[in-house]
Amino acid sequence: MFSTLALQLRQAAEESSTTGSVVVECDNGNDYDGRLGVRISSIFVILIGSLLGAVLPIILARGSHSNRVNGKAFFVAKYFGSGVIIGTAFLHLLAPAFEALGDPCLPDGPIKDYDWAAAIALISVFVMFTVELLVSKFDIFGHGDHSVSSAVVGKESPSSPIRPSPDDIESASDNAHAGSDGTGFHVPGAPNDLSYPPGGQDHLGHHRDHKDDPDSLAAQLTAIFILEFGVVFHSVFIGLTLAVAGSEFNILYVVLVFHQTFEGLGLGSRLAIAPWPKNRKWWPYLLGIGYALSTPISIAIGLGVRETLQPGSNNAKIVNGIFDSISAGILIYTGLVELLAHEFMFNSEMRNAGLRTQLSALLCVATGTGLMAVLAIWA
Repeated sequence: MFSTLALQLRQAAEESSTTGSVVVECDNGNDYDGRLGVRISSIFVILIGSLLGAVLPIILARGSHSNRVNGKAFFVAKYFGSGVIIGTAFLHLLAPAFEALGDPCLPDGPIKDYDWAAAIALISVFVMFTVELLVSKFDIFGHGDHSVSSAVVGKESPSSPIRPSPDDIESASDNAHAGSDGTGFHVPGAPNDLSYPPGGQDHLGHHRDHKDDPDSLAAQLTAIFILEFGVVFHSVFIGLTLAVAGSEFNILYVVLVFHQTFEGLGLGSRLAIAPWPKNRKWWPYLLGIGYALSTPISIAIGLGVRETLQPGSNNAKIVNGIFDSISAGILIYTGLVELLAHEFMFNSEMRNAGLRTQLSALLCVATGTGLMAVLAIWA
């Protein structure tokens, strides 16, 4: 991702234009040039930024029940974070994966003969869908029998028709007014949007509380843990790269502070809307802290082995390209299906919201994606 290979290729092409040949300069990616104190400071600065980004949406979501300001702040954080996840998937994971697996320094063979980055990302998307489908279909985590097939498809069984209970009617009435601050600006999903998929109790046309559905809970938590894996691995590699960066260290330092903060915001917004069990309310904080520690720890490890670390070696490029492709597929599925589709298409509150609210949400998504696109210029 931070390779200077493209610049070296252009310089080599200019120098050899008279001969008609191009010389590719390959190095091990270790350009460490001292400045140990500044590099150590990056551990703590990135830790603070990542922690704020990952934990802030969780705090805002849980405080939005009684605070209108928190509700609006969570609205911005949630949709901005969705845009960050999408931008990260395409520009910070898939694009570098193409670069790593198509590197001219790699030896000729199967790796260079096919666009493995796209293929692996596509496989990851299908695997994500299949895993969620199986987890929702079968009692994999041992929650007990919970058959709701007729309710899920919105059809009534002839022998046992489904009728809304008084509690359902009252809850639907409450949801119709939830998030209103008296000014006509509604905050979809906050504070009551803690269901899977996001959209409240009338998602896909059936009155059923997803928060109490163990199948939906299992699918939701499975998707979150897979997302955490994809984001954390990406963070580990960029930490190792920053630890031994050369002349570009100063720019990468500043860019990665924002990069990790925004990426943490995307992950944190996902953790905030998950239907965590009452006895597991601390899990989102734990996962957020785990993400925040990933890059600082990898920077510390990189500094510890700075004399022998070779992030630009062929083996490192292949491993990083493969895992970047996997992570890209995970984030593409999460961003487009779990976040955009569920929030905008299947969320009854958003569908019925005013144009101002819908455009505000879209603007937040576009802003998050746009900022990650800008950061991709340097990192």
